[in-house]
Amino acid sequence: MADEQTLAAYDQAAAAFATDWHTQPAPEDLHDIITRFFTRGGRTADIGCGSGREVAWLEANGYPAQGFDASEGLLMEARARYPQLPFSRSELPALSGIADGSFDNVLCETVIMHLDRTLVPASVRRMLAIARPGGVLYLSWRVTTGDDVRDPQGRLYASVDTASVLAELSPAQLLLDEELVSVSSGKTVHRLVAKKAG
Repeated sequence: MADEQTLAAYDQAAAAFATDWHTQPAPEDLHDIITRFFTRGGRTADIGCGSGREVAWLEANGYPAQGFDASEGLLMEARARYPQLPFSRSELPALSGIADGSFDNVLCETVIMHLDRTLVPASVRRMLAIARPGGVLYLSWRVTTGDDVRDPQGRLYASVDTASVLAELSPAQLLLDEELVSVSSGKTVHRLVAKKAG
């Protein structure tokens, strides 16, 4: 289950969050990683798609995409902006309604830090499961050292245990493992790209 305070923050201020995200510069560093590692033409899931900006970019650049989010408010924003694109409600770790092996590419950009840290391993395992054999998973989170924190809006930023994430990805081939300051947010972000066996 998503953190209730975080979900409430996104639902209550969905329009403001969406406006902020859509006025930020395009995340060209993320797009470069997608272009390097994702299978062009392959079905792509954006887990935690928010207001749909990356789903639209994926679709426009040769990665047929579907967005999933736990926030009904953000999904309303996504559907209003991109009525021609598919968006569905589904939340980590269960990702109900998504079949195993159904996507060539799975994108999860700065989402898992909003979960209770005890749910992170199961969430990573489930995202790898929905990738087809040979599929690619991109995963990132904002780095919080020490204790979990909440921002002024009440959103949780969990202190994610990198070792537990890597343990869940051990059956896959790790293609990228980096920690850097995000161009768009100015925050330190950890990024992983893994290719599922098969």
